[in-house]
Amino acid sequence: MALSDRPAERHRQVAGLFGDRVRGTASWDAPSPVAGWTARDVVRHLTEWFPGFLVAGAGIDLPRGPSADEDPVEAWRVHCDGVQAVLDDPGTAHRELNNPHIGTVPLDTAIDRFYTADVFMHTWDLARATGQDDRLDPGFCADLLAGMQEVEEAIRSSGQYGPRVEVPADADVQTRLLGFIGRDPYWKGA
Repeated sequence: MALSDRPAERHRQVAGLFGDRVRGTASWDAPSPVAGWTARDVVRHLTEWFPGFLVAGAGIDLPRGPSADEDPVEAWRVHCDGVQAVLDDPGTAHRELNNPHIGTVPLDTAIDRFYTADVFMHTWDLARATGQDDRLDPGFCADLLAGMQEVEEAIRSSGQYGPRVEVPADADVQTRLLGFIGRDPYWKGA
């Protein structure tokens, strides 16, 4: 199924898939493809960085559930539902997010570009860490890869992505995206 190009619907699809992987996780201490992270850390990352981004840039406080340490499944559910409520709110269409690094951007576009894309890529991390289906939508992989290649220098200098992992030139788009963001697409776990 292709992902929607509408931010609210795309988030619903991407976050829904991530939520399936969260609910399917048997070991929260399983190592992930992100060096030094466990499956729990993947959920912690997504539920902890984004609330501050929204508060600082748009004055929006998301509901807070338990921490990922206490209950990663419930932490994800509360967080995900909060983000979806923002995107589903008709008023969001008229709101903006201000950030010193990206300027002023429509709120739904900022959520889609920075957060939903992050959830999408971390879906692979959680799935791979926990032995679940790690296939990602190839169309969105291609879109993300093309967009990030245009700003590679800024991405690399941000420290948010590891060094590129070389993959075969004829690799599928998911493998190329993973290599670009610094993941070893062939990572098998500990």
